[in-house]
Amino acid sequence: MKLHLLAVGTRPPDWAAAGFNDFARRMRAPFSLDLTEIPLAKRRRGEPPDRAIAAEAGRLRDAVPAGAVTVALDPKGGAWTTEELARRLGSWRDESRDVAFLVGGPDGLDDATRSAADAVWSLGPLTLPHMLVRVIVAEQLYRAWSILRNHPYHRG
Repeated sequence: MKLHLLAVGTRPPDWAAAGFNDFARRMRAPFSLDLTEIPLAKRRRGEPPDRAIAAEAGRLRDAVPAGAVTVALDPKGGAWTTEELARRLGSWRDESRDVAFLVGGPDGLDDATRSAADAVWSLGPLTLPHMLVRVIVAEQLYRAWSILRNHPYHRG
């Protein structure tokens, strides 16, 4: 089962790339975690960000693998516990479905992307840098994997 993190933004700082790669490398069968970076759309001074958000959303949707469950990461979504994430991953695994997690750019996701997603997941009410979100999502996916495998990493 492939887990895809589709994230707007390229050239992450070294710490963000190292953090994501560390958790992705730890994940073992039946899961794997891949990152696809989506280029930021051009933003023009004084112009509302709607055009850029829509362009990024189109690129995100185009990058979703066929048949994958889509999970939009957005503050307007539901807050899942790690155990809930593990249950969802187990269910998608049992259905033999890949999963694409969508992370917007600095202005977030558009309404159409949120509406079209199979689920909308909030990491909480804090505003987080989108490069940090990559590390948090990778760690939580690894932690959920560890719950499903009865691995000692999760001691919650």
